[in-house]
Amino acid sequence: MTTPAALETSSRIEHFPIGYFGMSMGLFGFALALRAAGFPVASHVGMWVGLAAFVVLAAMLILKATLYTSALVAEWHHPVRIAFFPATTISLLLFAALIHHDAPGIATVVWIVGAVGQGVLTVVVVSAWISHRAFGPGHLSPAWFIPAVGNVVVPLAGAPLGYEEACWYFFAVGIVFWLVLLTIIFNRLIFHDPIPERLRPTLVILIAPPAVAFVSWIQLHSGALDDTARVLINAGYFFTAVVLVQLPSLLRLPFSLPFWALSFPLAAITVASFRFADLTGSAVHKTFGYVLLIVLAIAIVGLLLRTIRAVWAGEICRPE
Repeated sequence: MTTPAALETSSRIEHFPIGYFGMSMGLFGFALALRAAGFPVASHVGMWVGLAAFVVLAAMLILKATLYTSALVAEWHHPVRIAFFPATTISLLLFAALIHHDAPGIATVVWIVGAVGQGVLTVVVVSAWISHRAFGPGHLSPAWFIPAVGNVVVPLAGAPLGYEEACWYFFAVGIVFWLVLLTIIFNRLIFHDPIPERLRPTLVILIAPPAVAFVSWIQLHSGALDDTARVLINAGYFFTAVVLVQLPSLLRLPFSLPFWALSFPLAAITVASFRFADLTGSAVHKTFGYVLLIVLAIAIVGLLLRTIRAVWAGEICRPE
């Protein structure tokens, strides 16, 4: 006999959304930011917390794929949720970036799985975008950066591990799609209806592409700083300023798991600030890094507490 508790658990698995992998991205990004700031012990703790979250999320996804295949297929065909599938492979790539110094063998395996998965998902998602299905302006949000622009994450670990040519492929795809999607998304933001409240936290994703691209560009050039790198990091600062103006309205929104979209972009611009400061000796950029790290830490703690509260209250994995 199936108990009500078992039925409740099954229902939660069925309604587990792929977008929850933004949590593992954010936690791994926080660990990278702590390492860039010079806090290796705290970075290791953050990494293990992120890995634990990723394992739980991956287990939920596997159960959903096994027990509720049609629900996962429906999510794949959803015009908004399809963009979040590559958050799984990006999480793997971030984990590889965290461990490539201490465990290069494991990092290589994780990186290859993540890079291959990212490459396949990029092709499949972009193919879905240009298929016979009709997408309208209401389906667009900065979350669309994740599938294609997420490719710029690949060089973070791939370049130090020696896969430079493969990294150039992924970087090229990511940077081209950043420019294309940036134009389309700004058209949607300016000339069409506002983004639905539930997706408004994804505005923070605007920060991530240039910030991550800056770090990857530096990796691909063996630490050399040039004009392109300066363009990328300053574009990241501009989008950070734009998001800061929007922040008061974002904080007034009721909490939901898409708020984890705040975390990884903040981590990316924090890492970029410390990296620039290390290369130039800039006290200003190091100060930016510490300020951003404090904001990021507050955001991560707040997100963890609100998530635990939502889990305790049974407010997650519900039908929408």
